[in-house]
Amino acid sequence: MKKILIAEDSATEREIMKKALEAEGYSIVAVSDGDSALEEVRKNEYDLVILDVIMPGKNGYQVCREIKKDDLLKEIPVVIVTSKGQESDKFWGKKQGADEYIVKPFNIDVLVSTVKKLL
Repeated sequence: MKKILIAEDSATEREIMKKALEAEGYSIVAVSDGDSALEEVRKNEYDLVILDVIMPGKNGYQVCREIKKDDLLKEIPVVIVTSKGQESDKFWGKKQGADEYIVKPFNIDVLVSTVKKLL
């Protein structure tokens, strides 16, 4: 079973993503801040990471950058899901190493198909 880490500070959005991906057969661990996300991805193996940008502690861009510069973690696909939808935000997310960038509000089917594509 593929294991996914979700880092999202909104409990509602975190739960929506978690339930939708669990329904597809994925194992989900969800945290509410960037520092917890980094700690979690360093101590456990994940097949994919989903990051919000604006959250307590390190933001999603910082977490993505740290994952992608770590030789042990850099192959893990990272999907940024955020309300920051300007082209400059998307450019910055990709520059940090994000494999995909989804703007909120998002269609849950888009998230699920993006995850399937990356896994």
